[in-house]
Amino acid sequence: MVREVLEHLRPRAGELAIDCTLGAGGHAEALLAHLLPGGRLIALDVDPVEGPRTMARLAAAGHGPAHLTLHAANFSALPGICAAECPRGADLILADLGVSAMQLDTAERGFSYKSVGPLDMRMDPSHGEPASQLLARLDAPALARLLTDYADEPHAAVIAGLLTSQPCDTTHAAERLVRIGLHAARPELSKAAVKMSVRRTFQALRVAVNNELGALDALLQALPACLAPGGRVAILTFHSGEDRRVKKAFQAGHRAQVYARISTSPVRSGKVETFSNRRAQAAKLRWAVRRSANASIIGA
Repeated sequence: MVREVLEHLRPRAGELAIDCTLGAGGHAEALLAHLLPGGRLIALDVDPVEGPRTMARLAAAGHGPAHLTLHAANFSALPGICAAECPRGADLILADLGVSAMQLDTAERGFSYKSVGPLDMRMDPSHGEPASQLLARLDAPALARLLTDYADEPHAAVIAGLLTSQPCDTTHAAERLVRIGLHAARPELSKAAVKMSVRRTFQALRVAVNNELGALDALLQALPACLAPGGRVAILTFHSGEDRRVKKAFQAGHRAQVYARISTSPVRSGKVETFSNRRAQAAKLRWAVRRSANASIIGA
């Protein structure tokens, strides 16, 4: 959704932007093309493997420290970074909450059930507990609540019983337990429905392992103070738990006259991207504009 991000953030030469989730650098590169000359991009990425790789690629493309810097941090650290780097606030802030293709496609990171790997899922492999340890310490009721809260999984109780019935250390072991066990327990479900439950299960585990919703709550609370007057923010979400939080935070900010304008409905990817990129199908973009010091509130 690069086109949609640029449309709603409207980057201009000389502005200061923050990319809260550098990932593979696609959004960062597109933003820099509009921020230069004279502009600057501050990037955040908690992944100690992919972040430096992306920065090396961007440096090779001519984007050096004069206008691009990286902080090895989760976006929950945004207030401290803004205080040090841009105390007057950023002109635009972007957060793409999706897992990067590099992480999903690297088997040893353990994010995807489509390849064999350890059941890890940590964005930063040097901190926290992997998903396998999370499963080992949770009982079935606690895991069922997690699956419901983080993925709206309708068969949470059944899946929780399956995943706590035996040790589960690999992605394929988890996938097989859920797929075979859920089909046996709910034979009326189609293969597509069972596959969707597998996907939601992996999503919920990843969200829990990385405290993604807690980090998002911290970001949403910090955003107004990190935006300059008239500053724009865009957030790309990929599941209902994220989208609900962003929607409610922007609505509350608009009611409190913190945001002058907000999106009234989520922006979706265009038809071409939706059909060509399965990962874009779930994406929803919401945006907001920080109120200017002397501006009146305009209904969105």
